[in-house]
Amino acid sequence: MEWLLAHADDPGINEPPTEGEAGHTVGSEEEKMETEAVEGSGDAEEPVDAEGEKDEEKKDQTAEEAKSIKCDECGKLFRTSEEVEFHAVKSGHSSFSESTEEKKPLTEEEKRQKKKELEDKIRQRRKEREQLEEKEAWEREKKRIQMGQEIAERKRSQQEQEMKRIAEERRKEKLEDKLARQRVKEQIERDKQARKEKFANKGEGGSQTSVSLPKSQPAAVAQPAQKKEYSTTRLQIRLPSGTPLVQEFKAKESLSAVRLWISLNHQDELPADAPFKLSTSFPRKIFSDEDMDKPLDVLGLVPSAVLMVTK
Repeated sequence: MEWLLAHADDPGINEPPTEGEAGHTVGSEEEKMETEAVEGSGDAEEPVDAEGEKDEEKKDQTAEEAKSIKCDECGKLFRTSEEVEFHAVKSGHSSFSESTEEKKPLTEEEKRQKKKELEDKIRQRRKEREQLEEKEAWEREKKRIQMGQEIAERKRSQQEQEMKRIAEERRKEKLEDKLARQRVKEQIERDKQARKEKFANKGEGGSQTSVSLPKSQPAAVAQPAQKKEYSTTRLQIRLPSGTPLVQEFKAKESLSAVRLWISLNHQDELPADAPFKLSTSFPRKIFSDEDMDKPLDVLGLVPSAVLMVTK
């Protein structure tokens, strides 16, 4: 009676039990009677306490309804299933249960606090994103600088290879030029030796004939109509000191061969590195660098001529 008075205001307290519950109680009594009648003796089942079952049903009916959904993993409360789904997707939690605890609405102060926390989180995430973007930009800049250094290194390597190739070509050219000078020098030595042997065989008569050759030059000049092919020419070379030299050259040799012979055989007066010029007194002409590659017969130095050496 005291329990009834205490729970008089509970919802469903005056509702009759359902047909399933009543049938369950009556069926239990009938089964007990049939069992006692058939077996007659033996162990008997204890009677079902119908009064206790009714009390439990009443307690279940009067139990408070669920007012929220609680996350069993973090303990947060949610009002709607949408909030539960959002929390499950965001946190990965999967264990939820109904709770009688009511999720109280936020006060104005709590709303302002939540808003402030949300703004702080947004600023923090924005700062982290900016830091990440800055880091990525720095990584890209490092890669760009590294790529530029690699390109510069490849260009420098190519330039070094090109310089080595040019230096090798110049070395070969110098070697070929040196060999050519050596051949000319050897040829001059052979010519000198041949002339010495020739003069030795001719004796004094040959010397007088060779000395008298320059005197016959006016006769050759006086008869320009006569054309004669000369294979050699006799050049009288006057050094800056006034010393005269007489040397024979082939008519087809270039003037550079004469210049080389002078620089190789008279280094006492004309060092190899000292520049000098060649000219004729009559007609007055100073030979240029372009004339050095021309043959002696083209320059009018055949069959004989006088060359002046000036520094």
